[in-house]
Amino acid sequence: MSSSVQVRPAGYALVRAGRGSFLVHRRAAAVASGLAVLLAAACVLYLCVGKVFVAPGEVVDVLLGRPSPDELVVGTLRLPRMTVGLLVGAAFGVGGALIQTVARNPLASPDIIGISQGASALTVGAMTFGVTSYAFLPYLSVIGGLLAAALVYLFAWRGGLHATRFVLIGIGFAVALRSVTHLFMTKGDYLVAQQAQVWMTGSLNGRGWDEAAPVTWALLVLAPFVCWAARAQRTVSMDDDTATALGIRLNRVRFGLVLLGVVLASIATGAAGPVDFVALLAPQLARRMTRTAQIPLLCSALMGALIVVVADLLARKLFEPTELPVGVLTAAVGAPYLIWLIIRGRTGGTA
Repeated sequence: MSSSVQVRPAGYALVRAGRGSFLVHRRAAAVASGLAVLLAAACVLYLCVGKVFVAPGEVVDVLLGRPSPDELVVGTLRLPRMTVGLLVGAAFGVGGALIQTVARNPLASPDIIGISQGASALTVGAMTFGVTSYAFLPYLSVIGGLLAAALVYLFAWRGGLHATRFVLIGIGFAVALRSVTHLFMTKGDYLVAQQAQVWMTGSLNGRGWDEAAPVTWALLVLAPFVCWAARAQRTVSMDDDTATALGIRLNRVRFGLVLLGVVLASIATGAAGPVDFVALLAPQLARRMTRTAQIPLLCSALMGALIVVVADLLARKLFEPTELPVGVLTAAVGAPYLIWLIIRGRTGGTA
C-alpha cells in the first residue's frame, strides 16, 4: 500500500474496483461532476422552455414514461432534438480534444483545419444530386472528413507531424473545400441550395430520432476506442526520443488518435451540420477548468454537449418566433475566442 502511495502522482486518487485499481484526477472528477449537474439542469430547462412552457414535473413524467398531456411537445418535438444536440456536442468535444492533443495546438480544431469542410463538401455535393435523407448524411460526412484528413495528414507529413505545418496546411484545405462546397450549391436546385445553406450553418431544427440513431450507434461502437485514447494521450505528450526509448510506436498512436477524432467530428457534422467552434471551445475550456496535463476527454464531451444544448436553447428563444441555427450562436462565442487564442500566442502567452 505504501509503495502505491509513493508513485501516485500529485492530485490523483487511487480508486479500487474489484481486483483492479486506477488513478483518478481529483479536480477533473470534480469538474466532470459539476458539468454533469449543469448539463442535467440545462436539459430540463431545454424541455420546459419554448412557445409553450411545460412545468418541470410534467417533463419528468414524460421522461419516465408516465401519461402526460405534454407528451407531444416534450417527447415528440423537444426531446429528440435535444438528444441530437447532446450527442453532437459530445462527439465534437471528444473529436476536437483528440486532434488538438496530437497537434499540440489549440487551433487544431476540425472546423479550422478542414475536417468539417471536407465532410460538408461531400455531404452538400450529395444533397445537390438528390440525397437529402438526414439519416444517411452522417455516413457521407465521415467519408468526406476522412478524405480531407488524409490529404491534410499527407501534405503535413515531413518525417513527422509538425504542429504548425499541420494547422497551416489544414487551414489552406479548409478554404479550398469551402469553395468546393459553394460550387456545389451554385450548381444545384434552388430549394436544395437553400436546404444546404441552412445545414452548413449548423442547425438542429427538424432533427429527430432518425438523426440521433446513427450518432448513438457510432458513439457506442467507438466507446472502447475512446477509452484507449484516454490512456494513449499520455504517450503523445512525450517527445519522440523518449517515446522511442520506451518502445512506443508514437506515429501509430498519433494516427489512431487523429483517425478517431476525425470520425467523431465527421459523424457530428453529418447529423447537425458543421456547428462551428464547439470542437475548439469544449476541449480548451475543459482543460482550463481541470488544469490537467492532457485534455480530459470526459469533461470535453460534457462541455461540448452543454455548449450545444445551451446554444440551441438560446437560438430558439432569443429572437422568437424566428429560430436561429445553433451554429450562429456557437460562432458568435467561438470567433472571439479564436481571435484571443491567436493574439495570446503572438504575445507569448500559453493557450
